[in-house]
Amino acid sequence: MVALVPLDAGVVEAALQLLALLLADADADVVARPALLVEGEAGVPDVRHHRVALGFDDPRAEDALVEARGRVRIGRLEGCVVEAWHARPRIMDLTLIVNPFSTNVTEQRVREVEAVLAPSRTLLTEHAGHATELAAAAAGADAIVVFGGDGSANEVLNGLAADSPVAFLPGGGTSVLARALGLPRDPVNAARQVAEALAGERMRRISLGRVNGRRFAFAAGIGFDAEIVRRVDRLGRSADGRRPGDLAYVGAVASVVGRRLGRFEPALEIAGLGRAAFALVANCDPYTYAGSVAVHVAPEARFELGLDVVAPVTVGPTDVPRLLAYVFRGRGQTEAAGIRYGHDLDRIEVSCDRPLPLQADGEDLGDADHVVFEAERNAVSILI
Repeated sequence: MVALVPLDAGVVEAALQLLALLLADADADVVARPALLVEGEAGVPDVRHHRVALGFDDPRAEDALVEARGRVRIGRLEGCVVEAWHARPRIMDLTLIVNPFSTNVTEQRVREVEAVLAPSRTLLTEHAGHATELAAAAAGADAIVVFGGDGSANEVLNGLAADSPVAFLPGGGTSVLARALGLPRDPVNAARQVAEALAGERMRRISLGRVNGRRFAFAAGIGFDAEIVRRVDRLGRSADGRRPGDLAYVGAVASVVGRRLGRFEPALEIAGLGRAAFALVANCDPYTYAGSVAVHVAPEARFELGLDVVAPVTVGPTDVPRLLAYVFRGRGQTEAAGIRYGHDLDRIEVSCDRPLPLQADGEDLGDADHVVFEAERNAVSILI
């Protein structure tokens, strides 16, 4: 606690002990907050007291002050520090879920992340779908942090309990979600930002998408981009279980476009918008990344809004350079002729002429001939 005026700390403390500043219940609302110190120190947590009948020099006060929660403030004291022994932050029950097979996850990085976050437990995924199970089992935790790629993040979102705060550290080769949320590409630096968010209870409420009932965070699509995801998956994984990198995706794009000679004819119907060759559905911008370069399929998409859809009616060889210019510059496609576009939508219903590949957050969901994309607004709290 700190004094009201910059007087001698001993005098101020004695005076304050004569006041009935702290009253009644020792289990009432208390929360840590930053406070300025004297002698040039940057800061230290102090505690806001509310109805606590214990003196400053009573050691029984410590646990009561740090265990109770809430935000009731009874006074602001500034100046010299008095009795800093109750300045330790509340211990959180934090679960860290790690995919050890993600491209940029190593044992050393896991240890560094643990040193920053001090999780109550670290759980390693063992097979596809395991992160969903682990997230569901961690429903009682104060927060969940995921260290892995976009597939791991997607799985956790599909097992996450309502109102459980979650954070995503970039452990995959691309890690679109973490980067789109504004986290550093280095997972340890990202962990430091998440630790600051935890300490300050700093969260961002975002919407999610659903495709045929399955949640996705940043993007889903049927047709062209899902076919690219499938081709990369067919390349398999390396001996240590890691997926191919960005060059594999560039090769897959070239293969798909080359095999069709740069031509894509209408193959589906979007309810209310019309016929199209394929459909790209975005929950944010960018849609993905090509190395360090952002790909802006739907530049007006935002995490806080509904879904955007961008769907070319047809694509010919001469259209490819124009479409590439749109997505790398981030402008032109929303008003271009020959592109079906919808912004901030709650529902997008697609009927296909034949079963087409479907993907969500870069995960192959098989073939589908009827797809419903839905916005789940205000769905989850992200520590950021």
